[in-house]
Amino acid sequence: MPGSPRLTGAVAGATAIVLAATACGGGDDTGGGSGGGMIRASWGDPQHPLEPANTNEVQGGKVLDMIFRGLKRYDPETGEAEDEMAETIETDDQQNFTITIEDGWTFSDGTPVTAASYVDAWNYGAHIDNAQVASYFFQFIDGYDEVHPTEEGEEATADTLSGLRVIDDLTFSVRLSEPFSLWPETLGYAAYAPLPRAFFDDHEAWLAKPIGNGPYRIDSYNRSQSMTLVRYEGFAGEDEARNDGVELRVYTDNNTAYTDLQAGNLDLIDDVPASQLQHASDDLGDRYINQPAGIIQTVSFPLYDEGWAGERGAQLRRGLSMAIDREQITSRIFHDTRTPASDFTSPVLGDAGGYEEGLCGEVCTYDPERARQLIEDAGGLPGGRVTLTSNVDTGSHRQWMDAVCNSINNALDDTGACTVNPVPTFADFRNRVTGREMTGMFRTGWQMDYPLIQNFLQPLYYTDASSNDSGYSSEEFDELVDRANSESDEDAAVATFQDAERVLVEDLPAIPLWYQNGTAGHSERLSDVKLNPFSVPVFTDIKVS
Repeated sequence: MPGSPRLTGAVAGATAIVLAATACGGGDDTGGGSGGGMIRASWGDPQHPLEPANTNEVQGGKVLDMIFRGLKRYDPETGEAEDEMAETIETDDQQNFTITIEDGWTFSDGTPVTAASYVDAWNYGAHIDNAQVASYFFQFIDGYDEVHPTEEGEEATADTLSGLRVIDDLTFSVRLSEPFSLWPETLGYAAYAPLPRAFFDDHEAWLAKPIGNGPYRIDSYNRSQSMTLVRYEGFAGEDEARNDGVELRVYTDNNTAYTDLQAGNLDLIDDVPASQLQHASDDLGDRYINQPAGIIQTVSFPLYDEGWAGERGAQLRRGLSMAIDREQITSRIFHDTRTPASDFTSPVLGDAGGYEEGLCGEVCTYDPERARQLIEDAGGLPGGRVTLTSNVDTGSHRQWMDAVCNSINNALDDTGACTVNPVPTFADFRNRVTGREMTGMFRTGWQMDYPLIQNFLQPLYYTDASSNDSGYSSEEFDELVDRANSESDEDAAVATFQDAERVLVEDLPAIPLWYQNGTAGHSERLSDVKLNPFSVPVFTDIKVS
């Protein structure tokens, strides 16, 4: 939220100590509800307020997944999109849809979830005046250009999407601007969640304590400290919580979180530090989880910076990609929790879903001699060096950034060619990225929103897309994505998306590094702990003893 203090240096360490002390004080609290107690889990502050259409990062998404349910939900085992609130989604032409929602659902303030709850939420999320970072997801609905014009400085000419219409309390219709056969599969994403009237009637109060319709409701939130969620007793879905709730504790160093887990002061971490991966199995035994997830780690470039623009910039990017020894880094640092990437998606999708091993070809293959030649032929790095930037409060990013820079320096035989530029917190880092303040390489890993190849490509690389942090724009890529979206046959759509991906390999706005497993560790108090294909704990299934 605006105005929050930035945690740096000693302040960050002090925060971790305070949290650890708080954890010790609550170590014997198992709660009194039928769910068996509260789960104490590590967390990081979200970048934005927790509006469904204003969240496109992991920490905020974790909370939205707990307090909201939408038309679809992704199966925690398979990732398959299944009906949740949707009773039926009907279409004859893949462009006009009639959606009927189940009766009996309520928000945690007791008000009913209706068709208008969806239509109002989607209109709000799409409108340019509301500055929602995930507004892009509504671009497929007719009238998006009128509520969200693409030209800078242009004002909206409509208040609502012409493609949305409430039919009755439980039914609404959606008209897309063009056929999109896979569109219903995207509706489990948080941006499509319904919103209660309280969101619109007293927006500031809602932001202070968001109200949703999911299995949990927010009880309290102290930014940079913790959020407490408790079971929503009126939840109408089938995946009701099997515990009393979750206390999400903010950590600025995941090594501290791991230490607290070992000491019994924390119950769950979902990001085991790289420095602990080698020993996690010995430390935790069967309480250590390591499984494939729909996550790819990449680094991107500021194509809005003249030094990285044009064909010269593309040649530099290809050279840097070939200077990175992915095999060595994933083996030595990540201990079988990462796999060198050879395309822009994830093996979790499978061949039928669009994953194609080796699609990136030689560009993603370590070849130091070729790397040196490409960079020399391009006239050398801008200013003779390149920086690599990421937050360092989560994700063990400092270790792999050091390793990537060392690999580049060794390949180029220049110890100063690549240097690491760490940013203390995730929120600060993301603000710098979205503010277009980057001058060199920066981390842009992607955790899928829904298990479709489209989600690994369009939000990141389509012109002006919501998560297009590099400023990449290609008419050829955009046209192929548009064509893939309009395909009525799923296999044909996947093949066309792969053609678009080949354009990325040629232009290389980002360097694929590795596919990431989900890792987690939990205390002996917990049972039935698992990660979904998005690498997020399935909190509702966890039991507390």
